[in-house]
Amino acid sequence: MSLPEQGTDLAGEVRDWCRSQDAADWRDRMSAADPAERARLQRAWLLLLAAQGYAVPHWPAAWGGGRSRADQLTIARELIRAGAPRLDMHFVALHHAAATLVIAGSDEQREAYLPAIRDGQRWCQGFSEPGAGSDLASLRTRAERRGDHYVVNGHKTWSSSAEFAEMCLLLARTGGPGRSGISYFLLDLSSPGVSVRPIRNASGQDEFCDLFLTDVEVPVTALVGAENEGWRIANATLGEERGLTMLERSEEMVAGLRYLTLAVAALPPGERGAALEALGAYAERVESFRLLVARVLDASVDGTDTAAASILKLVYSELLQDMSREGLAVAGLAGHEGRHGWSGTWQTGDWFDDYLRSWEWTIGGGTNDILRNVVGERILGLPRGGSR
Repeated sequence: MSLPEQGTDLAGEVRDWCRSQDAADWRDRMSAADPAERARLQRAWLLLLAAQGYAVPHWPAAWGGGRSRADQLTIARELIRAGAPRLDMHFVALHHAAATLVIAGSDEQREAYLPAIRDGQRWCQGFSEPGAGSDLASLRTRAERRGDHYVVNGHKTWSSSAEFAEMCLLLARTGGPGRSGISYFLLDLSSPGVSVRPIRNASGQDEFCDLFLTDVEVPVTALVGAENEGWRIANATLGEERGLTMLERSEEMVAGLRYLTLAVAALPPGERGAALEALGAYAERVESFRLLVARVLDASVDGTDTAAASILKLVYSELLQDMSREGLAVAGLAGHEGRHGWSGTWQTGDWFDDYLRSWEWTIGGGTNDILRNVVGERILGLPRGGSR
């Protein structure tokens, strides 16, 4: 088992392009911008990437992608090394929405939305609810069929960047209780009856939002797959987050390790002993994670084996949290001082922000405790606990 080989010619091409575009300056401008300006800059950066063929290398070739996994990793690696901004406001569109459309969407849905996403259309996720986060199968938002449309009523929460999104991946109940009664919809957020309210989080950001849906009409053509098949499709969507996108996360972790190395090097020589020992341990964990990503994706080329991909999310989130905690400890009081704007990632060397944001990964996309249940039941063959 080995990591994908880096394409030397492609790496040089991406490196030269990032230099010509001053990619790090784009990231700095986004970090300093207010949310509306940051949204504008993110879309502009996406269009530059798309024009160069770097925006959607993981998509099928028919829609502007078709790159090998080795090429995907090379592009991600060089963008990260150049300090390019992460397209966090377009993450759901480029990964979750695209994966959903490719796997389960109709030809008409793919033709309508994939080009729009590549051109900057933003999406959010309408999965979690105030009473249905980890236990997503208990969601209560309901969609009732009335002729050629559904009428939707409910409340979604923790929807990242929904304030600036145009479309939403929506799960709603069309049948009985449990997983078998859930359907998957593509919701236009400009529809009458949709209300979006930002939520301020512990890091001082308001990227999360509540979505309130009151008698919202959704056309039947916006149903993805068949009625009551939403749970299966949603698993494919989350598999993308825990699978192929971990290629990028593994390279970001390498960048985070460099920041930790610089922080340890800045300590007085007499204070480096324990920190150097910890640094060596994190270097081993980062490399092990990269190899694990390669192994899981070798076994599931499209990244949609959600059980195996859950392992990646577990390992990544806990390594991210531990390493940012170590960085904060090494930095001491200075690491707690000042705020550095919106990073758009989780490994920046701004340890206070990095540590606060690292907790998101142990919760979003399925809490770690729930993912351990998935691994136990679907990989280890352990009996299911509780009711379903």
